[in-house]
Amino acid sequence: MILFIKHVDIEGPEALGSFFEKHGFDLSLVDLHRGARLPVDLQDVDAVVSLGGPMNVYEEEKYPFLKDEDVFLKNVLKENVPFLGICLGSQLLAKAAGGMVVRSPQPEIGWFDIMLRSHGVTDPLFTGLPAVMEVYQWHGDMCVVPADGVHLAVSERCPVQAFRVGTRAYGLQFHAEITDQSIAAWSCKYEPEKQAQREAMLKRYQDVKDGFTHRSQILCGNFLKIINKK
Repeated sequence: MILFIKHVDIEGPEALGSFFEKHGFDLSLVDLHRGARLPVDLQDVDAVVSLGGPMNVYEEEKYPFLKDEDVFLKNVLKENVPFLGICLGSQLLAKAAGGMVVRSPQPEIGWFDIMLRSHGVTDPLFTGLPAVMEVYQWHGDMCVVPADGVHLAVSERCPVQAFRVGTRAYGLQFHAEITDQSIAAWSCKYEPEKQAQREAMLKRYQDVKDGFTHRSQILCGNFLKIINKK
């Protein structure tokens, strides 16, 4: 079973969920923003995916579920359960592993290139992927890689785009799960006044859809291999 952690209605598993369903996994969605509780027992959990959200990891008074997730992720790391954090999820991983979350030197909203570092080129999660690839972003914060983490990817605007903690826990600042529907939904919710930006991002999605989807499938397949490797 793949456990997906949701922090807001409009940021869900999307392409990642579809991939794992096609490969025979049951999906469990924990809607923290709706009051759902994280499991105490990880015995039946094959992997955990923590998704994005507009909140900051340190807004625990405003979003008390972030405290619960911090405890949960510490246990995920302790039990060496395969983990993939997307955007906010990556920042929560960094915090749980003793790292920090700070403002990115520049925010990224839209399509940007990321570059794999030497450790990223050889990392199992990025096997078969190009050293430079265009991805979708929506963030203003970024992680500081934990002291025992491995820095895997960068971009021109944000120096931490991917990192690994241990052998099976990954944080991705970018979004591998998106579709045109999520781009439209996020734009309407987070920056409704920027119609031209929304239209440009959606047009770019159509231009790069085939390559982007292919790379996302490779990344998902690589994470599946990490899940299956005991």
